[in-house]
Amino acid sequence: MSVKKQIAAFAMTGVMAAGCAIPSLAAAAPDGHTDAADTIAGANGVYEQWQAQWETLKNDWTQVSLSPGSDDSQMNFAWYSKVQRVLFRVAADEAMTQPVQEETITGSEGPTDGDGTQYYVCKATASDLTPGTYYYQIGDAEPVAFDVQDSSDGFSFIYVGDPQIGSSNELKGEDSAEFYAAQSAAVCNDSFNWNNTLEKALARDADASFVLSAGDQIQTTKKKAPNKDATNSEIEYTGYLCPEALDSIPVATTVGNHDADNENYTYHFNIANLSELGSNGIVGGDYYYTYGNALFIMLNTQDTNVAEHKQFIEQAVAACPDATWRIVTLHQDIYGSAEHSNEPEITNLRYQLVPYFEEYDIDVVLTGHDHAYSRSEILKGGVKTTEYTDDEFDEMLDRDMDAGENPETRTVAPANIIPTTTDPAEQAYLAYLDAVMDKDAVQETEGDTAVDPEGILYMTANSSSGSKYYDLVPRIQTYIASRWQEDVPTYSVIDIDADSFTINTYRTDNDEAIDDTFTIVKTGETALPFTDVSEDAWYYDAVQYVYQHKLFSGMSETTFGPEIAMSRAMFVQVLYSLSGKPAASGAASFSDVAADAWYADAVSWAVQNGIAAGIGDGKFAPDASVTREQAAALLKKVAEQQGQDTSARADLSRYTDANRVSDWAVDAVSWAAASNLMTGTSATTLSPQGDATRAQVAQIMMRFCEMTD
Repeated sequence: MSVKKQIAAFAMTGVMAAGCAIPSLAAAAPDGHTDAADTIAGANGVYEQWQAQWETLKNDWTQVSLSPGSDDSQMNFAWYSKVQRVLFRVAADEAMTQPVQEETITGSEGPTDGDGTQYYVCKATASDLTPGTYYYQIGDAEPVAFDVQDSSDGFSFIYVGDPQIGSSNELKGEDSAEFYAAQSAAVCNDSFNWNNTLEKALARDADASFVLSAGDQIQTTKKKAPNKDATNSEIEYTGYLCPEALDSIPVATTVGNHDADNENYTYHFNIANLSELGSNGIVGGDYYYTYGNALFIMLNTQDTNVAEHKQFIEQAVAACPDATWRIVTLHQDIYGSAEHSNEPEITNLRYQLVPYFEEYDIDVVLTGHDHAYSRSEILKGGVKTTEYTDDEFDEMLDRDMDAGENPETRTVAPANIIPTTTDPAEQAYLAYLDAVMDKDAVQETEGDTAVDPEGILYMTANSSSGSKYYDLVPRIQTYIASRWQEDVPTYSVIDIDADSFTINTYRTDNDEAIDDTFTIVKTGETALPFTDVSEDAWYYDAVQYVYQHKLFSGMSETTFGPEIAMSRAMFVQVLYSLSGKPAASGAASFSDVAADAWYADAVSWAVQNGIAAGIGDGKFAPDASVTREQAAALLKKVAEQQGQDTSARADLSRYTDANRVSDWAVDAVSWAAASNLMTGTSATTLSPQGDATRAQVAQIMMRFCEMTD
């Protein structure tokens, strides 16, 4: 039996004790943590056995991590190797006689340990997987099983927050024997509890497709490590990855503030669809993957360039237009309810991101950072209404949380600043807290079910390892529907199917739920806001499609203008949205396209990619109507840019006005007709030089998107 399996064999389920107080010099109550030795899971010598086995494992940096691939058919792997080239195999049987994939991986140079051992970073992707059990083998190690779940009728995953392995260490990052001993003891403690949480979660949901972690996998940042040596976090990654469950189930990790300054994070996880957008230059940027009918967008908000996050969301949504569910994960608890939640840097991030989440119809936002559980109401339209600095807030927070000369661990922070205070600074603090309650953003729901909500659900996960807990704020925010902190690790099980998203959250000590089951239901009956688009109109379905997929906006909030001619500016904007609004390398130089025009980026992109051109004399004519043959020509260029086959041709002779198709447009119109994108304005007419109306273009775009799915 491997060391890892020996450790897992000693991990027993049971009751978690409340966290022990961590000594603190601050006036606030100290943070709690869970002492593994005091838990029922660690009783009867089990934790002592874990400690003994930990001593044999703690210097082994070669733990394997699994991460979701781009979609259900892939699984990503990452590991350290002491040799640069290693054989990676996947098979359908444990004897590895039914090979699925075999390749020699050449690792890239990674860290070197204190003994001078060079490690190589190895990554592999298993592809073309179908539901069932597989086995992977690295070198001559024992084959390990992993499952690919069938998501056709729905799937489930486990949502956790802040394992932060090593956080229960009370000592700072000094280059001393005392620090290293304390770090090892803390990692041993926290990894035992982390393992227990995973075992409890998988016992409850054995068919979970993956684990989603809302950030801070480990504790020690490079900046605060002894001698700023990045390898000091490797023992924490060993503790994080040592649970046997993680040999077989992927984890979708989010970059937390404790992960963000150390390249070791990128070494240990093989991330799908990783972008440079949102990158802080160290651990990469945002990424996305799909599973079943859901799109998961993972934002690295340790990078504060919100414009890049917006651009990435646009691209991810455009790449996965048919995803029923859109789920964003970021580390900071922008709608949490513990000590971090009211910080100006957190609320400022909230008001920057929320408009984009709402614009792109995000359903749920999963966060961590606050080490306390909370579930928001369904929220829409939160707006910043006050300015308040971090310095002002910190000073008042210290005063508000002063727990006296002998503070003890607690679960709800003190509230020393009273509502009737006459101190101007305290009054400003309370006014700020009231302003970020976002009372006007709360949407009504029927009990614990939200049917076709217009707003978003925000969740904040508690600590999944018990390495650290934060107190709930004393003044519960209006936007909070439920919150919980009893210094016990928790986890959530989320079930998703065609029309529902359901979340249940449990404590690990007694397996009881800490909140009611909450469900979002989609009936598929999303109403259009346009008064000029009747349900019996021939273009109704097309307008609904392009509106829901963010290809079109209305002429106003309540009108679509179906019979209005589509302008050249409108059409390139639609094509730009279809392509995910990629960055253009510079502005297009047309005298009639202002740099700040709403369509300026679209025109620049279209020109730079050879999709559209000006009309001569340095003009683009953005307000001129686009004709039906021009629309066909432009769309054909987009299809070619996407790598689609555009060789189909139709016989246009059956149309009486076929001779009116311009010579330069014949191929494009013939392709559009053959592809059923342009079906004619009647049984015998194409009207190639007629203006394309917004309704007609909506119909064409819907068919184009359906054709390319």
